[in-house]
Amino acid sequence: MFLLKKSSHLLAKYTALVIIAFACVTFYQPSLFTCVKGDAQIIVLSLIMLSMGMTLGKEDYRILAQRPFDILIGTIAQYSIMPFVAISIAQFFNLSLGLTLGLVLVGCCPGGVASNIMSFLCKGDVAYSVGMTTVSTILAPVMTPLLLNYLVGETIAMDGWAMFKFMLLVTLVPVGIGSMMNMMFENKKWFQELRELMPGVAVINFAFIVGGVVAVHGNKFLESGFIIFICIVFHNVIGYILGFLAGRLFGMSTAKKRTLSIEVGVQNAGLATGLSSKFFPTNAESAIACAVSCVWHSVSGTILANLFLWWDKRKSSSAVNDNLAKNLANSME
Repeated sequence: MFLLKKSSHLLAKYTALVIIAFACVTFYQPSLFTCVKGDAQIIVLSLIMLSMGMTLGKEDYRILAQRPFDILIGTIAQYSIMPFVAISIAQFFNLSLGLTLGLVLVGCCPGGVASNIMSFLCKGDVAYSVGMTTVSTILAPVMTPLLLNYLVGETIAMDGWAMFKFMLLVTLVPVGIGSMMNMMFENKKWFQELRELMPGVAVINFAFIVGGVVAVHGNKFLESGFIIFICIVFHNVIGYILGFLAGRLFGMSTAKKRTLSIEVGVQNAGLATGLSSKFFPTNAESAIACAVSCVWHSVSGTILANLFLWWDKRKSSSAVNDNLAKNLANSME
């Protein structure tokens, strides 16, 4: 069990490298993940959301009730910044219909599960991060279809009601089951050990989703890879910046501003990939955009968390040097 826990911790710590490794292997050996489609992909998505639910207990819901204003600001930022930045970038770069759909779909999805880990790494407000992810996920079955239909519904045929029902199945149901398990068995040693394994399980499932997309559409990655990568980077970085500025606008603490930045910028691109494959199966470019986002958000979120930590160390070092200089000056007087 110790080895399994250690493996889960390492997988969570190096999420980006794991996903990139899976994508590269699948690109040359697509037969490994051709099975990750249809019902298999639904199961994989459900396992990811189940792992998130297993981290939610009574205390997390109590926090939601105690901090409604912070959660409200975060949720509004989540479902306004990323969708509208996505459609603006798509129009600015004159992206194809498929790439536009993929980028907007990522923007309309809730915050990513990995954002909680990234908030922890950069000394953000983890409780706030969990609260935002929870609320945005609960609202996702309504908000994602509505925003997607509003932004691209005139150019792309979509069944919003079917997407709503599907998202209930793969988001709220497994999250609810996981959360109930946590509240019922949180004091049981076997459940505590199982819960420690779930971050690694989530990472592997994310990698499976990306692998499935690469297996099916890998030959088309290089055709649109550069332009969509640039757009995904812009989308993601602008989300970080505007999320941080939203926190500053409402006078949030440094920890909350960092958390809001990460929660807004890091989307559940794994869910977006699953939705693309389920509802737009013939649109390869959309799936590619979502899969690339899945990889990039994991990479950039980790980089941002480390940049925040580097900034803290730099400020701490500067403060120490200032104190030494003052002490030296005082001793010479």
